Amino acid sequence: MKKEQLAKYIDHTILKADATTEKVEQICKEALENNFASVCINSCNVPMAAKLLKNSSVKVCTVIGFPLGAVSTAVKAFETEDAIKNGAHEVDMVINVGRLKDKNYEYVKQDIKAVVNAASGKALTKVIIETCLLTDEEKVTACKLAKEAGADFVKTSTGFSTGGATAKDIKLMRETVGNDMGVKASGGIHSYGDAMAMIENGASRIGASASIAICSAAEK
Repeated sequence: MKKEQLAKYIDHTILKADATTEKVEQICKEALENNFASVCINSCNVPMAAKLLKNSSVKVCTVIGFPLGAVSTAVKAFETEDAIKNGAHEVDMVINVGRLKDKNYEYVKQDIKAVVNAASGKALTKVIIETCLLTDEEKVTACKLAKEAGADFVKTSTGFSTGGATAKDIKLMRETVGNDMGVKASGGIHSYGDAMAMIENGASRIGASASIAICSAAEK
């Protein structure tokens, strides 16, 4: 795949607790230079990123209920509204994994739906299911709930738990949601080969901090 094609799959990501203003500015600059799909940053950095990326094709993506997904539904909805007000175009929310494991599926669905409703018409919603903590059956259920709730994407991982994206999980998620939703692979994607394995198995977006290295190995 050519570099410019691959770049449009990538959410250039910096979510670490020690991410400085200077580092976030650098991520935004790199995203502009490489024409990535978006930058994915914590919500405190959204106003700055929105200003730096104004009038460009690079979107501002942020995370909601991150990284545990265990805050209340009302907090997730407010966080979404606040992020969009500050300039976010995409929100990646974490499901309540504990409630999913409780088989409290209505709670999980309504939790997702609150974020979808808060973002409706203003921002894309991606639902992080944290695949490393789920059985295959739970992964399928989580994807179905996200689809029923009206989300735009399902996403593998936060990158802050016990594991990241795998090609096997991407294949399962794509088979579950069909072609109507996006599938984002995130967590542990460090090379061009990693990225292509995800895309070949159905990923339509890649979340990575190693975006420059990934694209440098692509065809010019």
